[in-house]
Amino acid sequence: MNSRKLVSAFLCACLGATLASASPIYLPSPSRPPPPQREFRGTWVATVGNIDWPSKPGLPVGQQKAELLVILDRAAALNLNAVILQVRPACDALYASSLEPWSPYLTGVMGKAPEPFYDPLAFAVTEAHKRGLELHAWINPYRAAVSKAKFPISPNHISRANPGIVRSYGSFLWLDPGEPAARDYSLRVVLDIVKRYDIDGLHIDDYFYPYRELDANKREMDFPDDASWLRYGAGGGLSRDDWRRENVNSFVRRLYESIKAAKPWVKFGVSPFGIWQPGFPAQVRGFNAYATLYCDSRKWLMNGWLDYFVPQLYWAIQPPEQSFPALFKWWQAQNLRGRSIWPGVDSGKTMTRWRPEEILNQINYTRDDCRAEAGVVHWSMSSLDGGKSPLGAALRRGPYAERAVVPASPWLEPKYFDSPRLLTPRAMEMVARQYARDLPSRPVLKIDRANTALWEVDNAEKVSVWVLQTKTGSQWKTTILPKLTRHEMLAGDPEIIALTAIDRCGVAGSPTVLQRFETKRH
Repeated sequence: MNSRKLVSAFLCACLGATLASASPIYLPSPSRPPPPQREFRGTWVATVGNIDWPSKPGLPVGQQKAELLVILDRAAALNLNAVILQVRPACDALYASSLEPWSPYLTGVMGKAPEPFYDPLAFAVTEAHKRGLELHAWINPYRAAVSKAKFPISPNHISRANPGIVRSYGSFLWLDPGEPAARDYSLRVVLDIVKRYDIDGLHIDDYFYPYRELDANKREMDFPDDASWLRYGAGGGLSRDDWRRENVNSFVRRLYESIKAAKPWVKFGVSPFGIWQPGFPAQVRGFNAYATLYCDSRKWLMNGWLDYFVPQLYWAIQPPEQSFPALFKWWQAQNLRGRSIWPGVDSGKTMTRWRPEEILNQINYTRDDCRAEAGVVHWSMSSLDGGKSPLGAALRRGPYAERAVVPASPWLEPKYFDSPRLLTPRAMEMVARQYARDLPSRPVLKIDRANTALWEVDNAEKVSVWVLQTKTGSQWKTTILPKLTRHEMLAGDPEIIALTAIDRCGVAGSPTVLQRFETKRH
């Protein structure tokens, strides 16, 4: 049977069923729903120093899990859509790793596994996805130990296993970015995470070469990389500063390319210090990350060595020397490859110095300037705790009153979904199944007699979230549902029902659209 005859038979079956049932009949429709709101609404969850989670080292496993669930529930309740969880604070792991020891921020002892055993990252990914949240794994690529005295170093820590690539700097231990073996080691750690966990993103922040430490005379100390610099040699052609920057540049590029080779849909995000260099733009003054951290983040953005860029714009809108709008506009002008720019905002200041309106205005500014690519990342989750700050309630009342879909990253992979196949009422299942066989591997939508939308999809692992939309009168209602959801009760008998699959790259497939069919009884 050709497609035209098949559809004709399908419609006749639907009309016949209308007379046999009082429940409404929905037929395929050429109508299209409005696109859902797009915005990245992220928050960092810091584990270093137990800033956000867990509340202190060595908690019982049940309490660790309960605290993490509270964070994820809070993120979902605030209509956020992404959590950036720190899983490698300092060459340690808040996940089961054969490369690095368990983090002391989790168990209180470096190298000690949770008892009873569980894998916090696997747990976080599963629970985040249940709530329709993306989970990004956040690592520090070079920091090896935050305080050499706070927690005893375990025997399998990199400073014991390969001390030749680790440097002592102030109170820190640091992997030397000038050592190829150090860069290779951190890359192995990243790929281990990417390959073994169903994360949505891999995230690094502003620590490359370290922020300067002071000696006993309060003078800045240079990073102790004489050995790796001498091995590079004067014949290498670069100044020492340029050599340091190139060490970081090559690592960032390798990270991006290696993640894409392993899992193309996993987003790579970088969150550098918000000022590239003073004077860019002209009025800006402040810390020089290019000269001090050897961080040429502008180059990474211009070359597209990342999928999303989160400059830490922790300043208010008004001060011209560090103006949120001026810096944001400047970074956008460097975005030659069209990557997503979602600035980091210092939401924690609403607990001490700022009114919530400062953050709300920054969010609105990104919306006005970016439209479909809008978004911010909140530092940090503790600032969204309703008991500590009024910001969470202000977000829920204002810009986050409705849920939003993460903006698409269409450069990652071709989109997964084409026009969906359809399955309507039970009385038409045989016809609909035949119709569906013409369009395999596309979502199937059915409205049952209890006025519940049910759906199926063959390639469910490609789905990130579902967008279910209904139209009653002139009003559209949009509901964003987690990837594992397969049914949703409908309110009343909407005139139009549309279901759209959003893939792991944020790309929307063509919607399945059904329209209520009305007949008059004779």
